[in-house]
Amino acid sequence: MGDRSSIEWTDATWNPVTGCSKVSPGCQHCYAERLAHRLKAMGVAAYRNGFEVTLHPHVLDLPLRWRRPRRVFVNSMSDLFHEDVPEDFIRSVFSVIARAPQHVFQILTKRADRLVEIAHRISWPPNAWQGVSVESDAYTWRIERLQQIPATVRFLSIEPLLGPIPKLPLDGISWVIVGGESGYGHRPADPEWVRMIRDQCLAAHVPFFFKQWGGRTPKAGGRLLDGRAWDQMPQPAEIRA
Repeated sequence: MGDRSSIEWTDATWNPVTGCSKVSPGCQHCYAERLAHRLKAMGVAAYRNGFEVTLHPHVLDLPLRWRRPRRVFVNSMSDLFHEDVPEDFIRSVFSVIARAPQHVFQILTKRADRLVEIAHRISWPPNAWQGVSVESDAYTWRIERLQQIPATVRFLSIEPLLGPIPKLPLDGISWVIVGGESGYGHRPADPEWVRMIRDQCLAAHVPFFFKQWGGRTPKAGGRLLDGRAWDQMPQPAEIRA
């Protein structure tokens, strides 16, 4: 966690919660789980519980101390909408987001049902971007849940991409990120699956960001798709109601 990140689509990470549990095939080779166990073995206090869900209220005010505006990935090491994260704590996170309008906060979840369940009890500041992870066609139902919430920016993280998604519901979606899996046992992404998503985004005028092909390491396969990088980001005129 810190004010710099190597993740291509963000600038910093902020982890008021660490730890998670597996809910779908995209979780099988979770990078955060591997890293959490390594950090625990190194004696890092924040990971004393390994990958068990753990709240860290002492870091809630961290983004308030960052003066330079940046994109902040919320809970890169967890899922804010995990069932073991109390709703009051989730609201505390959103309160900090509202108090730091200089930053954009990027929140991702696989727990789209809980997201919808409590969304109406959350105050959604305009700098809170909410996304869902969708690894294959079997999980596009998460997008339908996302489309119901009042976030200014709704986005998709299709990573790791594990199969073709021929009909991606893009109404009300402002951004799509795609990436292949990396690390031990990585499952390769077929280039045609990536092109299928890119072409749907282009047709719907939705910004498309290709993060990586993946491989043994995140950088192993590079980032080029058909000879170019795709680094599109939402702009104010592209934000969808």
